[in-house]
Formats: sequence, structure tokens, C-alpha cells
Amino acid sequence: MLIGFVALYLVVSIGIGLYGATKVHGAGDYITAGRALPMVVVVAMVFATWFGAETVLGIPATFLDENLGATIADPFGASLALILFGLFFARPLYRMQLLTLGDFFRQRYNRPVEVVISSAIALSYLGWVSAQVVALGLVFNVLSEGLVTQPQGIVIGASVVLLYTLFGGMWSVALTTLVQMTVIVLGLLWIAKLVGDMPEVDGVAPVVAHAAAAGKFEFWPPLEWAAILTFVAGLLTMGLGSIPQQDVFQRANAGKTERIAVWGTLVGGLLYFLFAAVPIYLTYAATLVDPAMTQAALAEDAQRVLPAFVKSHLPLYAQIIFYGALLSVIMSTASGTLLAPSVTISENVIREFMPRHGMNETQLLWITRAVVVAFSVLVVAYSLWSLQSSTSIHEMVANAYKVTLACAFVPLVAGLYWRRASNVGAGLAIALGFVVWVAVEFVAPDAALPPQFAGLIASALGMVLGSLAVPKRRH
Repeated sequence: MLIGFVALYLVVSIGIGLYGATKVHGAGDYITAGRALPMVVVVAMVFATWFGAETVLGIPATFLDENLGATIADPFGASLALILFGLFFARPLYRMQLLTLGDFFRQRYNRPVEVVISSAIALSYLGWVSAQVVALGLVFNVLSEGLVTQPQGIVIGASVVLLYTLFGGMWSVALTTLVQMTVIVLGLLWIAKLVGDMPEVDGVAPVVAHAAAAGKFEFWPPLEWAAILTFVAGLLTMGLGSIPQQDVFQRANAGKTERIAVWGTLVGGLLYFLFAAVPIYLTYAATLVDPAMTQAALAEDAQRVLPAFVKSHLPLYAQIIFYGALLSVIMSTASGTLLAPSVTISENVIREFMPRHGMNETQLLWITRAVVVAFSVLVVAYSLWSLQSSTSIHEMVANAYKVTLACAFVPLVAGLYWRRASNVGAGLAIALGFVVWVAVEFVAPDAALPPQFAGLIASALGMVLGSLAVPKRRH
């Protein structure tokens, strides 16, 4: 019965997504939903940007394995990124009426900068989308009690997300996300109440007190330079590296007005930070209700603690709501993050190698859909490889933004807020940031200064030196 209800939920989600396809009449509708979305939808989409597999499964698993300080990248860095984007980036980018974030680099600098940065942005999504698909495989594996293997679940989950994203684009993402976020918020809050009423838990305060006594709320690093640098780099890798991203940009850019773009991003970011505490609470409560089950799940994979607890200790209707909510968070994030790199590749890489005026809006739409399919195949392959390498969902997400931090963040900030930023400065920022980051990754990956942070510093230096040496031409 549980599997039947979950299957029905998937069918409904596909139906909503395909309904969104009826609103797509061109590339603008497919990529930005015609910039016609109201505040509530933009808030829901921004909230869903990060509230995915890593929030429900990855962050709580990291919290159990280590402590609160180990989650500095997400939710702390992720929330910081959304808030900073709303405060400093949403307004000027919205006014430029761009189709993609890559278009900004073409308008502000030149085509080579656009192609290189857009390629880096698209590459960064591979780990992010794969994390969602791996989580879908895990859910199907747990639901079927092993009848569906995790690799098989990965293929099934990726196929479902591909189906409605392929045809409806941003309209499908918007409509399905609004429904899915409603299921998430109401479902997880209600399950938190059910768990809180259990005699072993008895509310929120005992869980917090037990976690504090176990040292799980240790947050700040030791007063040592190496530990402090690692801590700050963990915050900034996602807090800054995820700002030059197409999925964050396209959610804000789809708003009906500039005000919606700004406030929708801010409110969505704040709600994400607050609501990320709910899965942590539920997972830690599981250790109080059934320590033996928790230890067995931890020995296998900490990400299985919460799904296993719900399956074994909550009534059927609560299981239906939980797995519906879990599939909601994963699919809403996966659909948006699958669309973002595909749009970037088609608009800012493939289109730039076509003759000028050689691709109309209809052709761009179909090329984008073809890239969605190709990127989905790549995601499935990477997801299956990650199972063999035992990479956790939280690690996959945290690692996704190293390349954009090292190569794309400085050109974006300088392009918006420094008039003297030049094409040479942008090119040098990209080159130095990438070379230093990769070199440190190979030579000293565990150095006190993390590789991506060294790349960020080199990128800033390249921007300043290049722009001062070869100033931007005045027109």
C-alpha cells in the first residue's frame, strides 16, 4: 500500500509537470517561465533550491557522525548564499533582463569569458544533481525493502524527473515545486509532532538537551589557524561559490517584478535556514526511540537512519506523508538543478559556436531539451560511480561549488560593482583561480588553506592586476 501511494504521488507530480508544458511557447517560457511568477511561487522555488536530499538525509547524517560545526557548508553556507544573492545580486541582474547568468558575462566582458564561465557553472551541477538522484535511489531501495536496488532506483528516479522537466522547463519546475513545498512543510511538521509525542522523546527540549550533552552542538572550531581557515572556507565555498549559479539566478529572474525577485530570494533563504532544523530533530530523536536500529543504520550508512526509523516506528499514513515529502524535496531540487546546467550549455556554450542569428527561439528550445536528456545520462553515470566510491550526499553537494568559487565569483562581483573590471582582468581571474585551485588540490589538498580558497584569492588578484594593466575600453 505504501509503495502504491508513493507511485500515485509520482504520477501526480508528472501530471502537474506536463501541465506546465502547456504554458511553454518558446525558449523564454521554458527557461524563465516568462518572468511571470508571483511572490509565493518564487519563495517556494528559492526554498526548494537547497531543500533537497542533502537537507533531509545528508545534513542530519553529518550531524550524527560529527557535530553542528560539520554542517557549516549547509545549511549555514547555503542560507548565506541565498541571502547575499537577494541583497546584492538579484536587483541589478533582474534589471538587465537576461535569459541566463552566462548572458551577463557576455554583456559585461566578452564571448570567451561567457563560454568558459558558463562551462564551469554547468560542470559544478554534476555533483549537485547526482546527489539528488542518489537519494532517490536510496528512497526506492528502502521503500521496496531491497527489491529495488539503489542503482535501479537511481535510474527510475532520474527518469521521472527527466520526464516532466524535459517538456515543461521552468513552468514545470514552478508548478511542481509549489505543490511539493506544501507537502514538505506540512508533512514534516506534522511528523515532527508525532515523533515529539512518543514517550521516549516527549517534545523538543529533551532531544535538544540530549544532543547538547553528547556534544553535538559544538560549532566553533578550535582556536588554531588551520581549523579556523577550514571552517571559514567551508562556509564560503557554498556561501559564495553558489552565488554565480544558474538555478539561483533563474528562480529570482522568474519573478513578475524586481521586488518579487529580491524579497522572494531573501524570504526563501531565511525559511530554508529555519526549516533545515526539522530533519535534524527527527533524525536525532530516532536515536532516543530506537538506539539499536540507529546503530545498525549508522554502521551501514548514516543517511539511512531517518528513512529506516520512519519505516519501522511510524504508522502507515505517517510513512506515506514522510516519503511523499521526501520525494517532494528531492524531485523539486533535482528538476531545477537539471534544467539550470542544460540551459546554460545550450544558451551560452552551444549557441555561441553557431553562426550569429543562426538559431531562432524554437531551435534553442529543442536544443535545450536535447541537452537536458544528455545531461541526465551523464548524471546517472556519475551517480552510479559515486556509489562505488562511497561519496556521501553531503560531500557531493559541498564539493559542487569549488569550481565556481575559484573561477566565477570574482568576475561576477567585479562585473557588477567595479567599473574598471576589464576583459583581461576577467580572463586572468578565471585562469589564475582555476590553475591555483587545481594545483593545490593535487599538491596539498589537506593544507591549512583549502584549495578552492587559494583559488578564490588568486582569482581576485588576477582581476585586479589584469584590469589595472589593461583597462576596459571606454565606449
